[in-house]
Parts: sequence; structure tokens; C-alpha cells
Amino acid sequence: MFKPAKIIVVGGNAAGPAAAAKAKRVNPDAKVIMFEAGEFISTGTCEIPYVLSGDIQDYKELITYTPGRFREEKNVEVYINCEVIRIDRQKKSVIVYNSKEKSEFEEKYDSLILAAGSISKPVSDFPEFAVNLFTLKNINDLIRINDFIKSGEVNSVIIIGAGYIGLEAADAFHNTGKDVILVERENLPLAYTEPEIQMLILELLKKNNILFCGSAAKLIPEIHNGIIRSINVNGRTVEPDIVISAAGVVPNTLLAREAGLEISPIGGIKVDRKLRTSDPYIWACGDSIGFLNEVTRQIDYFPLATIAHDYAHIAGENAAGGNAIAFPVVKNSAVKILDRFHVSIGITSHEARVHGIPFKSVESAAFNLVKVMPGSEQVYGKIIYHAVNKNLLGGAFFGGREVSGYGDLISAFIRNKIPGNVLGELNYNYTPPLSPFINLLSILGRKIK
Repeated sequence: MFKPAKIIVVGGNAAGPAAAAKAKRVNPDAKVIMFEAGEFISTGTCEIPYVLSGDIQDYKELITYTPGRFREEKNVEVYINCEVIRIDRQKKSVIVYNSKEKSEFEEKYDSLILAAGSISKPVSDFPEFAVNLFTLKNINDLIRINDFIKSGEVNSVIIIGAGYIGLEAADAFHNTGKDVILVERENLPLAYTEPEIQMLILELLKKNNILFCGSAAKLIPEIHNGIIRSINVNGRTVEPDIVISAAGVVPNTLLAREAGLEISPIGGIKVDRKLRTSDPYIWACGDSIGFLNEVTRQIDYFPLATIAHDYAHIAGENAAGGNAIAFPVVKNSAVKILDRFHVSIGITSHEARVHGIPFKSVESAAFNLVKVMPGSEQVYGKIIYHAVNKNLLGGAFFGGREVSGYGDLISAFIRNKIPGNVLGELNYNYTPPLSPFINLLSILGRKIK
């Protein structure tokens, strides 16, 4: 049985610490070292917009472990401000650059885990750096944004990209009283969901005076003294105080490419079911890889903290000498948009068409509570199901907090290949202040039947 004496983990944000801790638990005798290029490890990135909005008071609340505490509790050696800049596969070593000491050193490994995550997509025609241009990817981004806001008068915000990050940023800045303009190259916000949901999101943005500029494929910034003074959006000139680039992310594969590791068609590091790369002594996990989609049975890419965490444990176990298997994933994600929530599960109707899956869909809107109860409001739901066997393929919901539970139930149906009409046969809980007399899922299940 393979028992490595030394395991190196590259990346200390979410997947890296999970992989390192798991490796140490599986193989307590191994020396486990984790290198992080930045200053922080084990941070919550999904919570960053809620620090901007003030819902979370201090960014330090997002830091689960300091390097010292992680070292003490997990028995893992942690090096921050240390970037792995090269892998020597022949020597089984990594070259590390210490940005504080401005020096390089070499470290050998028996097993190597790559967990470098993802990087923000650049916006074409925009400079790599401008004083008032920021991404919203990590704790350092958050600190820089807050410092910039504190240093001067910031009233207007332009957010480039109306995906999850862009919508959450729009929500955060709106909640602090800023004028928000949301710019998107597609016609509608949140391009990766159902068109009915996109229209509901657009209506919600308009209702809250957030200006949405769609079909904005070409943006022309005007820059003076390193500051973006204005942006031409489809012939309209807007003048922001601050610009947030939220155009999405791509897998961080530079280190792997330079080492000659295989890259998958979706752009992430290619791994097998045990998360081993094309090199038998190197594993990868987190946002730098794809996953097998449970519905399409194809390699997919969807950077989500829960997937990264689960897969990190598998990579850590196997790099330490274990034999764990990565199971296919049912996508199940949510986003808060002002006072509403959107949940997306499985695949969309668009994805079903792309993959040639015969499908049908049903949709409905229903109240989340008994209509006469305080807080009762309508929830929209749409379900995609296989045209032949009626097995669920995906779903999308837009409403209050109850949509999270709807999403989890649909995910369970997809995983267990339960026909959608069974939703109409379930016995749902009922009490007026908590639930409706007829559940939205029951209505959708009856429509499938």
C-alpha cells in the first residue's frame, strides 16, 4: 500500500486546508505541508458580499483558521506568502517563492495536491490595474474595496457581469445606499438559469432602482491618471466612482500546464475518479478541476464551495494512500438577490437541448404560506424532466427561504432517479405559519403526472 512520507498541498483557501487535514488524518505519520501564495488561509469567500453590505461586521469573521491555529490543531505545516511557481515532476519537487523574503527554495514531495482554485476572468478593453477597478474574489479584494470606499466619496457603482457574484455585489452595494448599474453582455441577468427566472430577476432589479444594461458586449472605458472616469455602454456614457469586475472565473491551471499535466476539455486539470492527475504522484481538487455531472454524465465545471470541500477530502485521502472515489455531482446552488432567493438544481432546459436529452417542463407559482397569513407571498417553480421516463433532470425556484428546501428535495430525486410525478404523491407538512395548504412541489408533480 502506498504510504507517502511527505505530502505537499498547493493552495490554502478552501479546498487546500480540507485536503491537508484529511491527508494528515489518513496518514498521521506523513509530513504534510501547505503553501499559500496570499496572506490568509481557510477563508469563506461566499460570504464576502455580506461584509460589503454590513450583514457581517468584520472580514476577520470569514477566517476559520489562522496559520498558527491550523498548524496546532491539524498538525499541518503552513506557509503563507509562499507561492509555488514551478513543479519539477522528474525530481518530485516544487519551487516556492517567498514574497516577503523575496527568495526561492525547493521542497521535495512524495505526493502533491494542487488546490489553487480559480482566477477572475479579465474584462476585455479594461486595464489590468486601475485605482477604482476591483474584483471580488478573496479577502484581499474585500479589504482593498473597503479601504477605497473609506478613502473618498463613493456613490455610484458599476458592476460588470450579472452572474452570481455580480448579483450579490449589486445587492450588497444597494443595501448600503449606492447607485448601482449592472452591466451584462447577455440580454438578461443570470444567463445560466431558466428564462422565466431571468425575467423575474430583471423585474426585481427594476423595482429596486438597480439599472440593468444588457447586451453590453463592448465596453469602452475612459481612463485618466489611472482612474476609470467613465464607461461607454452601448453608446451610453456612465460615470462610476467604483467599478467591480464580476465577469466570472476560470480554473487556475497555469502551474499544471507548465508542468505538462493534462487539461480537460472544460479547461480544468484533468483528473480521474480518484482525483489523480496524469501524473501518478499528483492529485488535484477544488475550483481548478471539473466534475462528472450526474445528469449529463459529462465533465462539467461549476465552482462551488461545497463541491470543492467534498472533493478535497477525496484528494487528501488518496494522496495519503487511501482509495476514495469521487461520485458524480448534482448541481445545487442558490443566490440571494435583494429580498428574494433563487435556487438552481441539476441542468437547465438549455443544457438539456445542448446535450440532446429529450425533456419536458412544468411550471407554476404558489403561495409559500396559507394566503391569509402574514408573510405569505408567491414562489415560482419550474421543473425539467425526461420526456420518456419522467425522471427529474433539473429545477429552478424563485421566492423566499423555502426554495432552499425545494432545491434539496429535487436534488435527492435526481440522485435517486425518482420520477417527477412522485412529487404529487408525497405528504408535505402543513401548518399555516410555516407552510401552504398545497405545496408548490405537489402542484408541479401533479402537472407532470
